[in-house]
Amino acid sequence: MHHVPTWLMISSHGWRLLTEECGIKDDRELRQATGGEWVSVRVFDDTDRGAEPASGSAKTAGMAICPCSMGTVAAIAHGTSRSLIERAADVVLKERRTLVLVPRETPLSLVHLRNLTLATEAGAIVLPAAPGFYHKPQKVSDLVDFVVQRVLDHLGLEINLVKRWEGK
Repeated sequence: MHHVPTWLMISSHGWRLLTEECGIKDDRELRQATGGEWVSVRVFDDTDRGAEPASGSAKTAGMAICPCSMGTVAAIAHGTSRSLIERAADVVLKERRTLVLVPRETPLSLVHLRNLTLATEAGAIVLPAAPGFYHKPQKVSDLVDFVVQRVLDHLGLEINLVKRWEGK
């Protein structure tokens, strides 16, 4: 078990997706679905733009937004900061920390591609949820773990979830 201090922010749309796609309706059900232990997790209300993640003086290893809607990408790319998630992403970029965006949309329109380009030019890492198959995944969770491993790697966390490529 890894105990990495983690700040969790879920947008109202994120909660809608958790409910519709996973049947998870609240923090208690999410905690249960993720193993029940949240000793290292602090939950923040996405409407509280004055919370700790909104300040550059709060040190972090970075931030991952997963999944990241194209609306959130646009807000980050243009610095509009309409929510705590968007403000925290803006802070991560201005402080030159790692921001990983895992886009949700497919296919991508020209507007999406331009906003992803702007976010990349501002310092974000765009990491589509496109798993590799060289590790011979057997279950959907193996595919998910592959993408999560890539996110963890970009955040500089020494956590190994999947077998790494060793070449031939």
